Amino acid sequence: MDQNTNEAIKASWLSIIGNALLAIAKFITGVFGNSYALIADAIESTTDVFSSFLVLLGLKYSSRPPDKNHPYGHGKAEPLMTFAVVGFLVVSATVIAYESIEHIRTPHKVPEPYTLIVLAVIIIIKEYFYRKVSKKGNETNSTSLKADAWHHRSDAITSLMAFIGISIALFMGKGYETADDWAALFASGFILYNAYLILRPALGEVMDEHMYDDMIAEIREISGGVPGVLDTEKCYVRKTGMTYHVDLHITVNAEISVKKGHDIAHNVKNELLAHFPEIFDVLIHVEPDDFY
Repeated sequence: MDQNTNEAIKASWLSIIGNALLAIAKFITGVFGNSYALIADAIESTTDVFSSFLVLLGLKYSSRPPDKNHPYGHGKAEPLMTFAVVGFLVVSATVIAYESIEHIRTPHKVPEPYTLIVLAVIIIIKEYFYRKVSKKGNETNSTSLKADAWHHRSDAITSLMAFIGISIALFMGKGYETADDWAALFASGFILYNAYLILRPALGEVMDEHMYDDMIAEIREISGGVPGVLDTEKCYVRKTGMTYHVDLHITVNAEISVKKGHDIAHNVKNELLAHFPEIFDVLIHVEPDDFY
C-alpha cells in the first residue's frame, strides 16, 4: 500500500471517529435542548459515519494491485463508493426535509439557548475536518476522499443554518418557534445540491470522460522534448482510483529501425513516469512520420 493510500485511510478514520462523536453530541443536545435542527444534524452525522466507512473500504479495495481478472487494477472501486456516499447524502436530506415539515406543522417549545454554544463549537470542528480531509483528498487525488470532505462542509453549513434558525427563534420570541425547523429544511436542499456536485466528477471518472486538458497539454510538451519524437498525436487520460492511465501516440522518423522506435517510446514513458508520480502506466503507440 503506497503513501497516498495510507494518508487517505488515516483521513477516513478521522472522519469516522469525528462524525460518530459529533452525532452523539448533537443528538443529546437536540433532544434536551428542544431543537429538531440539531437532531436533523445528528441524523446527517450518523449517515456520514456509514458513508465514511464505505470510503475507507473503497480506498482499501482500490489500492489492490492488478491481477489476472483486473489488469488495470481495482481503482474504479473508489468512484463506485462515491456513489454510495451520494446515496447516503440523498437519504439523509430526504429524512431531514420530511421531519422538518412535520415539526413545522406541530407546535413545540423554543430551543434552549445553550444549543447555540454547542452549534458554534460543531461548526468550527466540522470546518476544520473539511479543510483537513479536503487537503488530503487533493494531495492523494482521491475522488471518494474529496466527497467525504464535502460531507464535513455540508455538515458545517447545516449546523450554521441551525444556528441561525435557533437564534431567530430565541431572539424573536413567540411565533418564531419553528425557525430552526425551517433552517433544517433549507439545509436539506443544500445537502442535495452538494450530492450532485460530488456525483458529477465520480460519474465522469467511471465513464472515462475527457476531463484532463491541462495534464494532456503537459504530457504532450514533455513527450515532444524527448529526442527522436517528432510530434504527438492522440493522447487519452483516464483516472483509476488515485492514479492515471495514459494512451499516447508519438510520431518518429519513418527511416529508423523498429528497435530505435521502441527505445524512443520507452524513453518517453520513463520521462512521463518520472514527471507524474500519479501516473500508473503509459501505453505508447509509435507512428512513422510518413504514415499519411
